[in-house]
Amino acid sequence: MNYVKLGSTDLELSEITFGAWAIGGWMWGGADHKDAVEAIIEGYNEGVTSIDTAPIYGQGRSEEIVGEAIRDIPRDKVQILTKFGMRWDLAKGDHSFSSKDEQGNPIEIYKYAGKESIIKECEDSLRRLGTDYIDLYQIHWPDSTTPITESFEAVSKLIEQGKVRYAGVCNYSASQCAEANKIVRLASNQVPYSMVNRGIEEETVPYCLEQNIGILAYSPLQRGLLTGKFNPGYEFKKGDHRSESGFFTDEFIIRTNDFLNEIQPLADRKEATLAQLVLKWTVLQPGISVALAGARNAKQSLQNAKASEIDLSDDDINLINGFLFKHFIDE
Repeated sequence: MNYVKLGSTDLELSEITFGAWAIGGWMWGGADHKDAVEAIIEGYNEGVTSIDTAPIYGQGRSEEIVGEAIRDIPRDKVQILTKFGMRWDLAKGDHSFSSKDEQGNPIEIYKYAGKESIIKECEDSLRRLGTDYIDLYQIHWPDSTTPITESFEAVSKLIEQGKVRYAGVCNYSASQCAEANKIVRLASNQVPYSMVNRGIEEETVPYCLEQNIGILAYSPLQRGLLTGKFNPGYEFKKGDHRSESGFFTDEFIIRTNDFLNEIQPLADRKEATLAQLVLKWTVLQPGISVALAGARNAKQSLQNAKASEIDLSDDDINLINGFLFKHFIDE
């Protein structure tokens, strides 16, 4: 496993970081608790020391699973990344959407990053995770109802108290990052990025490179699409958010699979799966610090970790990019 220092901090993350959204079950059609714990442990055994979670993932369930999985690991050997600013128990703030929990009960999701709310969220996360500090504390989404200064003054206080080591953001524009950065030195911006979703290259990547802010790429496999395991007509389990995504239309699946068929020979030469090849390509892109890769079981977690071992030359990268240009030039 390769490790990278995040931005201008001394926080060292595994370049393949465990993404813990799916193991929370919510919006992924459920998840098996035992398999989820084993996935995290297996990843750690293969060098995946960094885990990214959030309270909203399963309404606390993901954080609890992470806490259980790392219970017997020395705390300074693992990096916990979690978030704040998405509440399901507070009818206040920027209403995001209606959803259902795993029992099918309706819930309202709110973006809210007021000072007192952040302090409470931090305490709740520490309890669920079974730790006394969080390595990287990130705002989950911009909150239009709360000034950025207020939110990050609260995070700064948590840093002073030793409950948080570093501050990060998610889904922030360059201008929003600049405003937050006036209050507390940002370590990172977590944003969606994949071979078929490269919008951040226009503004976010240049800004983060200039300011020495790390980029955590989430959905690098485009929520499974780039594994090559999907075919037209695929039916998702009830409650799986991917059923409504434009990336999973029959047309886009066909287009993606045509591209994946082109890079399959390269994966074969590297003795790698398509998913491993895609993950390694991701972490080699300018500005990208780590790739967040989810896993529902130990086998998937091991496969993700092994992606770090692949050696891609400049010629290999150029070959992949040529096929991307061929199939997604208008994306």
